[in-house]
Amino acid sequence: MKTLRPLMLAGSLLATATLPALAADDFSACLAGLRKDAAASGVSGATYERFTGGLEPDMSVVESLDYQPEFRTPIWDYLAALVDDERIADGRAMLVQWADTLKAVEARFGVDAATVVAVWGVESNYGRNFGKRPLVTSLATLSCFGRRQNYFRGEFFTTLKILQEGHVAPEHLNGSWAGAFGHTQFMPSTFMRVAVDFDGDGRRDLVDSVPDALASTANYLARAGWRSGEPWGYEVRLPQGFDANLAGRKKRRPLAEWVAMGVTRIGDQPMAPHDGPAAVLLPAGAEGPAFLVFRNFDAIYSYNAAESYALAIAHLSDRLRGGGEFITPWPTDDAGISRAERRELQTLLLTRGHDIGEVDGMIGSRTREAIKVEQTGLGFEANGRAGRKILDALRRQPPPATAPDANPAR
Repeated sequence: MKTLRPLMLAGSLLATATLPALAADDFSACLAGLRKDAAASGVSGATYERFTGGLEPDMSVVESLDYQPEFRTPIWDYLAALVDDERIADGRAMLVQWADTLKAVEARFGVDAATVVAVWGVESNYGRNFGKRPLVTSLATLSCFGRRQNYFRGEFFTTLKILQEGHVAPEHLNGSWAGAFGHTQFMPSTFMRVAVDFDGDGRRDLVDSVPDALASTANYLARAGWRSGEPWGYEVRLPQGFDANLAGRKKRRPLAEWVAMGVTRIGDQPMAPHDGPAAVLLPAGAEGPAFLVFRNFDAIYSYNAAESYALAIAHLSDRLRGGGEFITPWPTDDAGISRAERRELQTLLLTRGHDIGEVDGMIGSRTREAIKVEQTGLGFEANGRAGRKILDALRRQPPPATAPDANPAR
């Protein structure tokens, strides 16, 4: 799997409780102990010494082990930020800018341009957000502290081999806390397995070569079972009284069986002919949108094992082709907001005197605390969520003459 599945928070807290005081000495001893295993995996002594000599741990990555927004964020919030007007417009521009490359990629790997660009958009916002953490530091730390150390040691050694083989410049090998990097955020082991040199310069570079990144992404999906010319799925309408227990990505049936039950494609469109099994997906339960998903959805899902993530890429790819929003509303009275609206909300909070830092559309702890203060004043549930209700309420109200204390307990 490209990224980690959610793990139990309690284990992480236990693992990190006593680490800060011991981290430096333990880290040096751990790295020394890993040298032999690194050599056995193909990392030369010179490479190991060059990239680990004097290395300091980054203990913040251990704290991130249990947090994945795909599993913790309501799906209407998750999709509102990932499939918004900005990302759609930028993606359509990328389809034009890289049309020749994408055509060649599709000819070689059989994955359409919109799907490849959708992965690019979701993973790094088309190369704008690679992540800022040095991979060697993050993966070395996770190799020595926290849980799943064996997994991260494999990724750590592979990272050193990527540098040893000269695919990516060392100063450019930065990424997420868990080690994903480049335009489409491959883990190092995924890079070694499926990355391709599409621009012909002799290196497989997902950081400084857009052609390599797009082609490598298509190669990943092709190996994951992508079937050219087939849909990932589509929104459907379920018959009255549909048994929700029949839904689930792994509960596949022939398409004809779903049709016989009364499942119809929403918007009065015909069911696309399909000879493979299909599954009904209810990402927000029986009251929300329903989807019939096919093998290509599973290929996207394999990129990052979360249904909300796969649905975001699938939906973005449809929007890049000119498709519209989902027809069935999400089962909430407080819809999610786009990145532009999140920035607007942060600006409104700043005008009310809240110290939330930069207006960047990222809802961090300071923004959530400021939202709680405003929600309390408005008589809302103080959950710190950046949704439609709080945004609309602050739009209607002028800022107070005296800003509220963002820390009432102080």
